[in-house]
Amino acid sequence: MGKSVAFYLSKGYDQKMAEYFAAGRKRITKVVPRENFTLALTFDNGETRLYDARPLLQAGTVFAPFREWQNFRRVYLDENHCVSWDIDPSIDSSKVWNNKVDLCPDSCYVDSVPFSNGYTG
Repeated sequence: MGKSVAFYLSKGYDQKMAEYFAAGRKRITKVVPRENFTLALTFDNGETRLYDARPLLQAGTVFAPFREWQNFRRVYLDENHCVSWDIDPSIDSSKVWNNKVDLCPDSCYVDSVPFSNGYTG
């Protein structure tokens, strides 16, 4: 049996994250980049959600290279089902760990919104 929302709140989680964990973690099964720098994410419960990556794409951050569409669209799911980008696509990020930036599935779910309009996943 899973833990309750109250349990996660008592551990310092905010309301949204407590509700997420109490309902059970989700795994991303598909990621589709969209030209407006959002991501259509499909989760293992069949739900599709829209994640707005634009706030991350700030100059001077690890996400800065992905402000350009040709880099942003290289998004993929890694072996842990994290949304990932390789900074240098010619380097194997499984061998050079600091070549990859990623987003965890938990945050992607909590920070996204339900999405179906125009998605052809």
